[in-house]
Amino acid sequence: MQNARIGILGGGLSGLYAAYLLRQRGIEDVILFEARETLGGRILSASASPSSANEGFGNGIDLGPTWFWPGIQPQLDAVVRELGLNSFAQHEEGDMLVERAHNQPPMRTRGFFNSPASMRLAGGMASLTDALFARLDPSAVIRGEAVRELRQVGAHVDIHSVSVSGHARTTRVSHVFLALPPRLTEATIRFEPALPAAVAQSWRSTATWMAPHAKYVAVYPSPFWRTQGLSGEARSMCGPLGEIHDASSDDGTAALFGFFGVPASVRRTVKDDALRAACRAQLVRLFGPEAAVPQAEFIKDWARDPYTATADDMADSAEHLAGAAAQGPLGVWRGQLTGVASEWSAHFPGYVAGAIEAAQQAVQRFTTQHMPTTN
Repeated sequence: MQNARIGILGGGLSGLYAAYLLRQRGIEDVILFEARETLGGRILSASASPSSANEGFGNGIDLGPTWFWPGIQPQLDAVVRELGLNSFAQHEEGDMLVERAHNQPPMRTRGFFNSPASMRLAGGMASLTDALFARLDPSAVIRGEAVRELRQVGAHVDIHSVSVSGHARTTRVSHVFLALPPRLTEATIRFEPALPAAVAQSWRSTATWMAPHAKYVAVYPSPFWRTQGLSGEARSMCGPLGEIHDASSDDGTAALFGFFGVPASVRRTVKDDALRAACRAQLVRLFGPEAAVPQAEFIKDWARDPYTATADDMADSAEHLAGAAAQGPLGVWRGQLTGVASEWSAHFPGYVAGAIEAAQQAVQRFTTQHMPTTN
């Protein structure tokens, strides 16, 4: 049996940032579990190289969260600066298009600028999680291993995990940081003793951000829409994409991306090749024939990701939900579990900034309660 002071479940932004903060405070007896082979969780950036289309995820094109807003998210902005990352403004110059019906041409209308400004990270949002991992002890991060059970053993918690090859492991810790969405935690991890019924119900009822969403990205040799005086932004009531934006990178890579307006329950009945063809046809309707032949295409359907979505997410709205999951009365688990995923953020639940806020607050509470003070 392995031992550690703290176990972190989830290698997305909140889990990596919690581990980073703990290490800054001198707590290095930490072990982090990530069920995927890759880190980042719902932050996923793909390589824009044509040779890696639809495979070999790397840096550049965001298939998960894309933007942050320094003007209203100073904690996240401070972390970006602390890690030495570069940011750039989302391209918004030009007119936008509105598609109301298949038998009507798209309507061109004046675009608008977001205030505060929407910012992106150079190299994709994954540059943030990559930078955090680079500052951790890699031997303390276990990938490709899913936690299946948390069992209370007196003042300790035994974490039972299973690797992709079927190897089982038990790790004994004193405290667990849950860097997984509440709904996913409740659906995939067995608690012994069981969570209080009110807590389990609260977690089950907390929607997971990104879980109902799917994104399509098309990469082009140049941002040809800009020469037409278009911003790359569009809204459509025809679909399959409901909302489209310029996804071009600061390094000159030209791209458009869109959120699917088709529900997850419908998307799962359509093959990706058909979805890509429908997306290309829509971009041609909107932006002209140059949109017909992208250099590369990507689809990421988060509803099909077993480490993001559950069956309950299939029926959820894709709109951003404002409510954060309540920690609730944890009963016998009080003092041994802390939620640090973005959904536990008080001010930015579901956003990238929410993962930073939730992790900061959790680590602050833990160190205040468990670290000795000096006079």
